[in-house]
Amino acid sequence: MAADVHKKKGWEVPNGSLAPGDGQHTERSESPTPGLAQGTEPGAGQEGAMFVHTRSYEDLTSPEDGAAAARSPEERRGEPAEPTSMEQISKDFSELSTQLTGMALDLEEEMRQSKEGKLEPSPQTTRRDSVLSGKEEEDVTMDAWRMHRKHVFVLSEAGKPVYSRYGSEEALSSTMGVMMALVSFLEAEKNAIRSIHADGYKVVFVRRSPLVLVAVARTRQSEQEIAHELLYIYYQILSLLTWTQLNHIFQQKQNYDLRRLLAGSERITDNLLDLMAHDPSFLMGAVRCLPLAASVRDAVSTSLQQAKAKSLVFSILLSGNQLVSLVRKKDQFLHPIDLHLLFNLISSSSSFREGEAWTPICLPKFNSSGFFHAHISYLEQEMDLCLLLVSTDREDFFTVSDCKRRFQERLRRRGVHHALQEALRTPFYSVAQVGIPDLRHFIYKSKSSGLFTSPEIEAPYVREEEKERLLGLYQYLHSRAHNSSRPLKNIYFTGPHENLLAWVRAICRVWVTSAFELYICYSPLGTKAGAISAVNKLMKWIRKEEDRLFILTPQTY
Repeated sequence: MAADVHKKKGWEVPNGSLAPGDGQHTERSESPTPGLAQGTEPGAGQEGAMFVHTRSYEDLTSPEDGAAAARSPEERRGEPAEPTSMEQISKDFSELSTQLTGMALDLEEEMRQSKEGKLEPSPQTTRRDSVLSGKEEEDVTMDAWRMHRKHVFVLSEAGKPVYSRYGSEEALSSTMGVMMALVSFLEAEKNAIRSIHADGYKVVFVRRSPLVLVAVARTRQSEQEIAHELLYIYYQILSLLTWTQLNHIFQQKQNYDLRRLLAGSERITDNLLDLMAHDPSFLMGAVRCLPLAASVRDAVSTSLQQAKAKSLVFSILLSGNQLVSLVRKKDQFLHPIDLHLLFNLISSSSSFREGEAWTPICLPKFNSSGFFHAHISYLEQEMDLCLLLVSTDREDFFTVSDCKRRFQERLRRRGVHHALQEALRTPFYSVAQVGIPDLRHFIYKSKSSGLFTSPEIEAPYVREEEKERLLGLYQYLHSRAHNSSRPLKNIYFTGPHENLLAWVRAICRVWVTSAFELYICYSPLGTKAGAISAVNKLMKWIRKEEDRLFILTPQTY
């Protein structure tokens, strides 16, 4: 299985650098002010991009799915091979499902029984239907179910329920049928439904054939941000099945019940929704790095680079939902969404701590047509350091496992083990280190590197409700800044408990560029002039600490 290569777009310079061309200066700016050209802002990588580069937030939600099927054979050369039979589909997913639920699934047998007209459920199907995540206990007719601030539903184009965030899919089958009827009714009029706004609720529809995803929310998120979260759920399903296999299933049987195949993976989707409700990584479309001294990070990256194998495409070391190091094969780029899905897979299961796992995984933004195989293991039982080695060869487990052993040996020889332990004791820094008295919290994203940084959320945001309220305010500012009809460059928000400032677009002398995004939260007693002054001070601090907060020199094989 070979890897897909993301070709450089016309707006990137040939050598892979993201610094501006056409006669514009390419030196990193010493000025901390917001007038920075893209590629010179604090946190921008100096050795080229580590992720697939997106020019804007809107580009993250561009409809790329299905493009693989439309490419010519020459363009598809070198991509992961597509399975040619339902037997292969069943075998690949069974490997992952066995790890998640302890039982293998046999899709081919189900499809054969369906074609033969055997409608009664088999004992195996009955066992799968009993793998519940606990949400079936919630009565969908009760007010408590209706009071949830956000519901998420996934259904097939035939109206078959696939997933519900709260409550039993069976109990909601009629509701999902109404949703599909709305979609179909408008499509019959050669139109498409995107959202319904009523009584403080937003009902957002995302159509990704053969699935329809619907969210019913009463949050501060915009329609666009809710649709972005629904796309994450869609990508999560693709990461388990691949786009090719998903379409093949419904081509064979349009009213197939996809829950049979996804049984046991509900908690992965539940965990993803929980992460999106609390982690700003998904809102920013970026990845946060573990704060680490540059010398230590370089030693870790070099050790990963040297512990390589022919089939390896990505070597990723992470702690929690923070990136420690990433080494990629030359000319291969990872999308932040794919990395988020890997983070979610690891955080949704504690079984990965028990040994070395070898599991098929699709990276849908990299290539939605086939599986890679990921070696997942923790370096030590007591250390929150997880190593992911992504390979193109399904038979290469022992070779990749030896890469982990060689990586650990090099870490010990370089003497960085103790430094990593110290960094893990304080995975977040305090906003007090910035030295701005009224500053309570901030989120800073470098658009060039696809990385962001933010301090730990501290007092007065101690209770979980306060933390959610703060993230809700960031979501509101983000939605105003990225409004499709009227995007805003600068936003100053005054509230009863805090003031916030969003600074999204920087204007240079020659062109308008989105070099970075900055959202700051500070005391309600502050002034607008004080907030602008805080931006300058904060940018100076980020520039000073950038080698600790970001990966400036990503390594390749």
